[in-house]
Amino acid sequence: MILLFLQMFKRTLKLILLGSMMYLPASSQDLWDLQRAVEYALANNISVKQQDLQVRFSNLTLKQSRSSQLPSLNAGTNVGYRFGLTENPTTGVLEDNKFFSGGLNLQSGVDLFNWFSKRNAIEADRYTLEADKEQVKKIQNDVALNVAVAYLQVLLAKEQANISSVQILQTRTQLNNTRSRVDAGALPELNAVELEAQLARDSAAFVASQASVNQFILQLKALLNLDAAVPFDIVTPPVDMIPVEPLAELQPERVYALALANLPQQRVNALRIQAAGKTVEAARGAMYPNLGAFGSLGSNFVNFKERPIYNQVITGYAPSGLKVDLGGGTIYDVQRPLTADGTTVITFIQADPLGDQLRQNFGQSIGLNLSIPLFNGRNARTNWEKSQINVEQLQLQNQESERQLKQDIYAAYNDAVAAIERFNANQKSVEAAQRTMDFATKRYDLGLLSTFEMINSQNNLQRARIDMIYAQYDYVFKVKLLEFYKGQGLKL
Repeated sequence: MILLFLQMFKRTLKLILLGSMMYLPASSQDLWDLQRAVEYALANNISVKQQDLQVRFSNLTLKQSRSSQLPSLNAGTNVGYRFGLTENPTTGVLEDNKFFSGGLNLQSGVDLFNWFSKRNAIEADRYTLEADKEQVKKIQNDVALNVAVAYLQVLLAKEQANISSVQILQTRTQLNNTRSRVDAGALPELNAVELEAQLARDSAAFVASQASVNQFILQLKALLNLDAAVPFDIVTPPVDMIPVEPLAELQPERVYALALANLPQQRVNALRIQAAGKTVEAARGAMYPNLGAFGSLGSNFVNFKERPIYNQVITGYAPSGLKVDLGGGTIYDVQRPLTADGTTVITFIQADPLGDQLRQNFGQSIGLNLSIPLFNGRNARTNWEKSQINVEQLQLQNQESERQLKQDIYAAYNDAVAAIERFNANQKSVEAAQRTMDFATKRYDLGLLSTFEMINSQNNLQRARIDMIYAQYDYVFKVKLLEFYKGQGLKL
């Protein structure tokens, strides 16, 4: 049994030495405080960057909506080679020709009145952009809170590791004293073996607490979007030095009122409801007539045209149906010649110069157009009704958000009250456990207490210290959460 405990003790000491070697370089590296960690997270967090892209997207949508009020202007041209029986674009005559033709046109249009549909759509896009900007702030607040929570978790883990290291020192001191008395024959060997086993357990607890520190540091790195291999450690202010507001300044109703006024999420909800309301007005405008104006300029030209010319051959004569009086009362029938195509002569007829054609064929047009929606599958009315339902949904979501916010604030306040009460109780528990430990040590030194009872007192003190530090950090976190709800930032 004694050899088994000694082997456990040696293995645990090796683990402590290895853990200490892994932890020592952090003390010589650059330390991060909470402000630096939050600023780095806000600049590098993926969620913040994604929401910033959404803001840029909404800004482009708003620009496009505003530009839709301006007149449209489009230019076009067309060219082609025609053959067979086609219409000459410059004369409008059907010809069996081959020619190369082209045209130029310039068109413009503008909405004169559309029942403010576009204006309301612009306002909806503007409110959406403002809501997306506030959403960036909301995500930044969430990131800052998550970083602060992770920061406090690292601090708590470090405190637990420190308590474990102090426990090791105390147990080692007791072991050395006991070993001296065992060697002197004042105590049995079993006392030293039991303390060696306790030292092994304390050492294992220290290794576990140090592993927790490293794990929480990795989680904090992930929130910062920092490479896991980068050396990293934080400033460790004493928990007593972390500023916290008194609970008297954090009454739930007061915090709730400040939250409604300051938290970005509440402004996001309000802006999205306003945007949805403007969308309703825009959808309603789409159900009414739309008056617009248009104008256009255009011209055509032909590069060349080709027409066949035939030699005419007289093949005979035929009555034309006409009569002629040559005098003397004699009337003669008028004969017409009958012809047939002879040999074909191809002649290329050059068109007028390009500039002359464009000037001669130049045309303009202006006009008004009135679009009256009569029946289009109920699309416009359905869109209007859907937009009204969307407003109601957003209003309900806002009510639920406010209800949940108030419930969270009251829960955080109650948790803070319970945490401070637990902390005060744990302080008294630590004081009682310390007195018990002091008496147990004296009695153990006098040989009036067994090693098991002394170790039990030591473990009770260890648990009381850990419970107290946990309650203290829990209280600090609950108060910081209430401060966060006030919209005044976080400070450690």
